[in-house]
Amino acid sequence: EIEALGRKAVAIQGDVALDRDGLAAERLDLGDGADPATAKDFVSRAVEALGRVDVFVNNAGICPFHAFLDMPVETFERTMKVNLHGAYFMVQAAANQMVKQGDGGSIIAMSSISALVGGEYQTHYTPTKAGLHSLMQSVAIALGKHGIRCNSLFPGTILTDINKEDLADEGKRTYMEARIPLGRLGQPDDLVGPTVFLASDLSNYVTGASLLVDGGAYVNLQ
Repeated sequence: EIEALGRKAVAIQGDVALDRDGLAAERLDLGDGADPATAKDFVSRAVEALGRVDVFVNNAGICPFHAFLDMPVETFERTMKVNLHGAYFMVQAAANQMVKQGDGGSIIAMSSISALVGGEYQTHYTPTKAGLHSLMQSVAIALGKHGIRCNSLFPGTILTDINKEDLADEGKRTYMEARIPLGRLGQPDDLVGPTVFLASDLSNYVTGASLLVDGGAYVNLQ
């Protein structure tokens, strides 16, 4: 769709497991997204391909569900590195490029409804999503003087590979759908509009903010 509008798109792929089928854009494999050196290379390659960085969306994340009491150290550390450490260095690299360009920009972090609520099998995951939003609030202050806006999206349960195994349980899926006022789980396309809004001049005076995209799940406490 981007290329149909006469623009150029580059999908830059790190080591986070994602579906690689159907990518019409060029893909660049750069390595481990939690590595600071990768973050700089990531942005450098994007600039090489596109000329500049106006919008940066941090969407890397993993959630290997596991109980708290016997959480493997390697599972905890890997989740922290990908979801939070990697985000920090990626946002920092993108911000430095935007500051260098001198005319602002928009940084969007894909946090989660899990930043606001707990999860029995997500004790390693929920802190990373809360931390990601906290990061956006702080960098919104740090980068405001450069005209760079920083905001978070809080998706609810979206049907992606990250929760495919968890939602294979029909009983659990039906229960979750029943608790969502709009009556269904989210689809990746449900995040397109909110992302475009935060990326565009339509949100020119919005920074340090968060937007729930959850079908109303968070407000349904009954």
